[in-house]
Amino acid sequence: MTQPVPRPSGPAGLRALRALLRERTPLAAMQVVHRELGDVFQLPLPGFHPVVLVGPEAARFVLVEARGDLRWRNEPDPVTRLLRHGILVEDGDSHDDLRRLMSPSLHKQLLVDYVGTMWRAARQITQPWGTLAGVDMLVEMRRITLLILMETLFRVDFAPDMQRLWDPILTSIGYISPGLWVLWPGIPRPQYRAAIDRIDAYFLALIRARQAAMPTQDETPRDMLSLLIDAGLDDHLIRDQLLTMLIAGHDTSTALLAWSLYLLGSHPEALARARSEVAQALPDPNHFDAPCMDALNNLPYLGQVIKEALRLYPPIHMGSRVAAIDLEFKGYHIPAGERVVYSIYLTQRSPDHWPDPERFDPERHAPGQHPEAYAWLAFGGGPRNCIGAAFGQLEVKVVLAYLLSHFDLTLTYPHIHQHMGATLEPRPGVRMLARRL
Repeated sequence: MTQPVPRPSGPAGLRALRALLRERTPLAAMQVVHRELGDVFQLPLPGFHPVVLVGPEAARFVLVEARGDLRWRNEPDPVTRLLRHGILVEDGDSHDDLRRLMSPSLHKQLLVDYVGTMWRAARQITQPWGTLAGVDMLVEMRRITLLILMETLFRVDFAPDMQRLWDPILTSIGYISPGLWVLWPGIPRPQYRAAIDRIDAYFLALIRARQAAMPTQDETPRDMLSLLIDAGLDDHLIRDQLLTMLIAGHDTSTALLAWSLYLLGSHPEALARARSEVAQALPDPNHFDAPCMDALNNLPYLGQVIKEALRLYPPIHMGSRVAAIDLEFKGYHIPAGERVVYSIYLTQRSPDHWPDPERFDPERHAPGQHPEAYAWLAFGGGPRNCIGAAFGQLEVKVVLAYLLSHFDLTLTYPHIHQHMGATLEPRPGVRMLARRL
C-alpha cells in the first residue's frame, strides 16, 4: 500500500518561514522541511505543491529508473514559452534527435580549439580594469561567458552587440526565474515581450546571414549554428536551440565563476594555494595566446575548487519534471500530472552523504576521492546529463587561471545571499578588488 507524500506541520512551516526571512532564500526553508520530513515531502503552496525528492536514490529514480515516465516539457511554464522547442524542454525522440545534431560542436576533441577563445575573452573583458579596480565579478564574468559562448558555439563576435542586447538577455533570464508565475501560472507578463522580440530578431538575422554564407564555405561546419543549418532545420527551430544555449550555456558558467571567486576570496588559504598552482603551471602567462591542455591539466587543485563550488552552490539547483503516469517512490504515491522536483542543492548538502556539508573543502574532490553515485549532481546524470558539462568545466578553469595569473584578488563585500534566479546566483554580487600583477 502506498501513502500520500507528507507535508510539513504548522510548527515546521513557521520555522521554514523564519529561515526564509533570515537567509533570504527559499532553499533555507526547504532545508528546514527536509530535516523534519526526510527525503520525500510536498510543498503546500497555493497553486504550487510539488513533490520534492532528495538524495542519491531519488536522483537515480528521476534520472534513470523512471525517466521515461517523467516529462521535461510543461506547457504553462515560462521556460517552455521562452525556449519553445529548445532541446532543454523537449522529450523523447525530439530531444534525442536534437542532441545528436548539437553534440559534435561540444565534443571533447574540439575543446582544445576553444581554449584560445576562452583565454582571449578573459583578457578582453579585464583589459579596462587597469592596475587597480573594484569590480563586480558577477557582472564581469557574464561578459566573459557571453563572448566565449557566442564565438565558440556560433562563430560570432558578440562584442559589438553586447551592450545593446545586455538588458534584453537579463530580462529574458528574469522571465524564466521563479516569481509570482509559480503560484499564478497565467499571470499576464507583457513587460517581457519587447526584450524577447529583440533577441528573436537578433538570432533570426544571424541564422539568415549564416545561411547566405554557407554555400561559399569549403570546410565542413563544426560550430553549432552551422551544424543546425546544415541539417535543414527550420529557422525558428534553430532559434530555439540558439536561445537555449545562450541562456543555459552562459548563465550557468557565470554563476559558477562568481561563486568560485567568492569562495576563494572567503578562504585566503585556498586562494593562495590555487594562485601558487597556477603560477607553477603557467609561469609566464603574458607570452602566449592561451595555455596548452597539458598546462591546464596541471591544475588539479583549481579543478577541486570548481567541483566544491558546484557542490555548495550548484547553478542548476533543482530538476523539475511532470509525472506522466501514477508513480511510486519509497512507498509514496505520486499522481499523474504532479510536478516532481529533485533537489540537487539539498542532496549535495545532505549530512547523510557529505560530512560537515556546509564547509568549503576542496579536498573532498582530491584524486582518489569519489562521492557516492548520484550524491554530486551538478551536471545531472543518466542519459540526459548536461550536454555542455565538459565545456563548462574547462571554460571556468581557463577563466579562473587567467584571473589568478594576472590579478591579485581581494573580496571587499562578503555579505551576500543566494538568489534563486534562472540559476543560483550570489546577490548583490561578488565585489572584489583586482590589482594587476
